[in-house]
Parts: sequence; structure tokens; C-alpha cells
Amino acid sequence: MNKRFFSRTLVLAAMGLAVGGAHAQQVIKLTATAGHPPVFLWVKTMDEVFIPEVDKRLAAGGNKFKIEWTKAWGGTLIKLGSESKGVADGVADVGLISTVFEAAKFPLQNVSYFTPFGTEDVGTVSKTVAELQNSIPAMADAWNKTGLTYLNGMALDSYHVWTKFPITRIEDLQGKKLSAPGPAANWVRGTGAVAVAGTLNSYYEDIKSGVSDGAVVFSTGAWGAKLHEVAPYVTKVNFGSMFSGGIAVNKARFDKLPPEVQKALRDASDEWAAQYARAQSAAVNTVLQNMAGAGAKISELSPAERKRWADALSPIGKTWSADVVSRGGPGPEVLKGYMDALKRSGTTLPRDWSAN
Repeated sequence: MNKRFFSRTLVLAAMGLAVGGAHAQQVIKLTATAGHPPVFLWVKTMDEVFIPEVDKRLAAGGNKFKIEWTKAWGGTLIKLGSESKGVADGVADVGLISTVFEAAKFPLQNVSYFTPFGTEDVGTVSKTVAELQNSIPAMADAWNKTGLTYLNGMALDSYHVWTKFPITRIEDLQGKKLSAPGPAANWVRGTGAVAVAGTLNSYYEDIKSGVSDGAVVFSTGAWGAKLHEVAPYVTKVNFGSMFSGGIAVNKARFDKLPPEVQKALRDASDEWAAQYARAQSAAVNTVLQNMAGAGAKISELSPAERKRWADALSPIGKTWSADVVSRGGPGPEVLKGYMDALKRSGTTLPRDWSAN
């Protein structure tokens, strides 16, 4: 081996290149964001499952690509409810999009919020919405039109009510103010209570300061927000598990990524969705027990009273469907598809929102 060739070999080795002409590892910089902080499970698992799974898959594929992640959780980069625009505009590359707070852009994804008193099974809701997005083009198009590539979604555990006062029948709600996210306000109207707009980031202070007398929220979120401290009466109404959003990537950015990286992102999102659903379901009993141990008074609304509550509401499913149709969307198809899927899963429905 002559001196010139030997020197060149050392230089190539130092650069991480093989003498045979293989390429150096390509470093790709991606920023991941979420409006909620990692105290909430969907963000926690995005940080602890999704990102490591992407890295693991790229390493297993030969380390040709490495992602240098920047993480911006808790609204530090993009505020809650603005994630889709922030990711589409390139402020971040990957984001957890909360469709419940972006109903104008994702009306069809919010079908579960207009069909309350459904199933409490997180997996059933996630699977049902995934199937609808695959079979109804308009649902998938909502992501593409927004400038996003959808990877995978999530559902929240069943919604109940946290209040400063006990509830045994709907008359107990008369004149009360309940914080509720976006379309969930429809679950309050007709009961005698007034819905107050809010999010998990605001419920605690709203209840503490008297802006509201309680909140309609899911158990794991209520625990993360410590709502039992200001609203110690927990009434298990079981409005059902709700599809609330998913992980999406800036479409222009995603389209330019190497196929191996695209696949790693998709595969990692599948693992994230599966692990999140299991963890979310398992956490419900634990957090309720924790709240009871901290002094919360937990009760369950009777089936008869639950049906009274459902029947007291306006035909919110039909109203939602008609509104979607007025904007050129397949409202009846999505509504009926969702309700039929719940029936097939064995869910007992106190009201069929596609019928009345």
C-alpha cells in the first residue's frame, strides 16, 4: 500500500466512510411539538415511545440516517389548538395535532364528540376512526389539504364530570357552569347547565377562581391536571372514549425525506398508537383510585339517569351531519359508519345519534 493511498484511507475512515465508496450517515434535523405538556400520556408516549422507536428502526436499518431531534412540548413552540398550522407552516416538522380543538379543519375526525354515551374502549374508538379514514376519502383529505401527512391517531379514555357539588340526577346541574372542550359543550346544553369553553391547561384555575363549577373531562387528563383538588366530586357519566387527534408531519418535509425515514416514522407511529392505547386504558383505574385516596368522592350515574341525560340533549349527531353536508362533506356516511361500528363492537347505546 503506497503512502498516498494509506493517507486517503485514513481520511475516509475519519469521515465515517468505507473505502469501497459507501456513503456517510446522513443527519436529519426534525423538531417535534405538542401543545400539551408531557405530564399527559399522549405527549409522554410521543417523547418516550414514538421518537425512540424512530431512532431504533433507523439504527436497525444500517444507520444510514440519524435524526437529530428538537423537542418542544407544552406549547413552548406552538400553542394548543394551533398545532396543525404550526406544523404545516414549518415552525415544527412533526406534531401531535389535537383535532378536538381544530374542529373547523377536521370536522369528520370529531364525529365521536357528536355521538356521546358511546364506548369507553379506547382501542375500539381508535380502530373505528382509522377504518373510516381509510374508507372515506374526505377524512384522509382533511390532513392533506391542511399541508400535513397523517401518521397515526389516538383516543382519550371515557369522559366523566368533576364538580364542586354531588350529582345524582341531571336536575343537580341546573344553573351550574361546566368547563368543556370544543364540541363537548353540546353534552351540557339541555341539562340546565351552562358550558364554559376551556382546555386541560385552563380547567384547574377556572374552577378554583369560580369561572366554572366543574369540568367535563377524561380520567387520566383530570389526574394530570389535578382537578380533584378543586372539584372533588367525580361522577362517572361515561360519555365514552373520544378520538382526539394524532401525529402528523409537515407534508412537504415528509415528501422529501428518504423512503427509509418515511417508513421508520410510519412504523414508529403504529407502535406509539398501540402502546399509548394500552397505557391509557390501564391508567384509568389507577388514577381514579389515586383520586379516591386523595379524598375525591367517586360515584356512578345510574343507567336510567344516563339515558335521561342522553335524551335531554338535542339531536347533536344529526345537526353535526347536516352542517358537514352544507360544507360539501359526507356527514351521514361518517355518522352512520361510526354508530354502526360501535354497535358491531357490542356497545350498548342509550341513544343512536344517526337515527334521532
